[in-house]
Amino acid sequence: MKFDLDKLRQSGRISARALAHGRAMIVPGARIEDVQRAVEAKIRELGGDPAFPAQVSRNHIAAHYCSPPGDATVVTASDIVKLDCGTHVDGYVTDNATTVDLRDGDGSLLCAASRMALENAIAVMGPGASLTEVGRQVEATITSMGFQPVRNLCGHGVARYTIHCAPSVPNYPDPRAGKLKPNMTIACEPFASDGKGMIDVDGDPEVFMLTRDVRPKDGLSAVVEKALAQSQGLPFARRDLARWLGAQQAGEETLKLLRRKGLVDEYPPLCEKPGVRVAQFEHTIHISETGAEVLTRLPE
Repeated sequence: MKFDLDKLRQSGRISARALAHGRAMIVPGARIEDVQRAVEAKIRELGGDPAFPAQVSRNHIAAHYCSPPGDATVVTASDIVKLDCGTHVDGYVTDNATTVDLRDGDGSLLCAASRMALENAIAVMGPGASLTEVGRQVEATITSMGFQPVRNLCGHGVARYTIHCAPSVPNYPDPRAGKLKPNMTIACEPFASDGKGMIDVDGDPEVFMLTRDVRPKDGLSAVVEKALAQSQGLPFARRDLARWLGAQQAGEETLKLLRRKGLVDEYPPLCEKPGVRVAQFEHTIHISETGAEVLTRLPE
């Protein structure tokens, strides 16, 4: 099928607007589940579908915190809050993220380090550009401001109905990294930490993805098969199962069944050490024959 850049651009515009909508909701007392649900609703309102469940990760949690249904967690005045969301339009995926530092405000150096690292990385992108150099720009920017990049998280390629694929986009000058090529689409996401810059999994997963297409021999009911088809092979949350199946209990039973049959991969929160603060900014960029187009930047 012919690549459709217009649909990819539409996806990027929707991602950017949904991210801005959610960012404005991040204030002390806001329930993070409300923010996630509002972002996903905005994506649908604007004509797209979520490419993955919207996530709100606070403080030392770098990524992948997705609220279980009924999550009572609220934003506090001392939090640094990452919002990560993505859109697909007919399978054309874009991914973006932002950070709000409620403690340090607009003058947050940690946010500035991540945001500037992203812009400096984009500045060296184009066909033939070295991803080692992209990582060097990220690391040099963040360390020059007294912080550390998270070295064991990286950006990634995106493709049709695919949220993560080659190439990896490192946050340090990885000598094994390749080069950017025309018609690649990548997500660049520098994480800046005031800790050591290494994360590990910690906590219960709320984001899942089918390991493969469902087959008749899996023995799932027609109702469950129809519900899972709505994921279109992309990540989904526990709350999505409840929505597709019409009830929370049905979603829980389906998740247990999928786990028992080994049909889902699970994505728990990714965390630095407690007490550490992490910031993240992210754009999706399309590499053309002549340059690099940022798809998820809001118009001035």
